[in-house]
Amino acid sequence: MPHIRIEYTGEADLGMQSLCEALLDALSAHDAIPNPASIKIRALQTAYAVMGSEAQSFAHAQFALLPGRSETVKSELAGLILTTMRAHLPQIANLSVDVEDLSPSYAKDVL
Repeated sequence: MPHIRIEYTGEADLGMQSLCEALLDALSAHDAIPNPASIKIRALQTAYAVMGSEAQSFAHAQFALLPGRSETVKSELAGLILTTMRAHLPQIANLSVDVEDLSPSYAKDVL
């Protein structure tokens, strides 16, 4: 597990597949992710969005992982995600990342 869910406006659609692949590569190389095969990344285009800024394009990544990593490591991972997003989505005005711990009741089943 970690999971990354990216919500974005249509302007980001063109670079989204390459962004997802780059995020997989970047996170797989990080020491805080011991099992890269467990990474799951998905992107969902937002049909409607309004922001207070003049520029209305955005991409927001929600990064969820099992508890136990320090705030320093979480900040480092958020920075890695944000840097990768900027490299692949230079046309998007508003980029953001939030990191959250999955609940202790998180469960999964893999075939």
